Amino acid sequence: MNRRIGIFGGSFDPVHNGHITLALHFLEQLALDEVWFMVTPQNPLKTQRKMLDRQQRFQLVEMALENHPQLVACDFEFRMQQPAYTWHTLQALGQRYPDDAFVLLIGSDNWAYFTRWFNHEEIVRHYDIAIYPRPEAPVDTDRLPPRVTVIDCPLLDVSSSMVRQAVADGRPIAGYVPPVVARQIEQWRAYQPAEGD
Repeated sequence: MNRRIGIFGGSFDPVHNGHITLALHFLEQLALDEVWFMVTPQNPLKTQRKMLDRQQRFQLVEMALENHPQLVACDFEFRMQQPAYTWHTLQALGQRYPDDAFVLLIGSDNWAYFTRWFNHEEIVRHYDIAIYPRPEAPVDTDRLPPRVTVIDCPLLDVSSSMVRQAVADGRPIAGYVPPVVARQIEQWRAYQPAEGD
């Protein structure tokens, strides 16, 4: 099939408009056929705060992408041994889709500690990596390995933690997430403080 597919991994707790904007930039600048939002059940490098159930997070991503046919909600890692390291995910994707090429899409904040990733040397050697800028983590483009590039996209002033905090504070999130996602979060009463907090 020879597709070129971007792998955009994250907990997406919740998915927001910035994620979608970034993915559309990935499509255009990297000549991708699709961007797969790889919903991560468990991030090996993050402390496990209370998150929405993985199926709920995946459902929100599906809802958010319903009007973007080249952006795909992906639960591939749900069927892998946890924690699913990126190297194992990329290897498994290559076995499942041998005719496709996969490009790893990560933020500059992740690139800053990329050397802590499992088998990071092999990832850099075998896969293209595209870094999107985050304001708190500038990238020295003069020292990037050959298959690593930085894409030109806006620095987005929205994050999943901002969405969660807005909900907890009782503030509207309409500007942060697609309307269908906002409605579902409200219906689930997600991210609201527990009684007595």
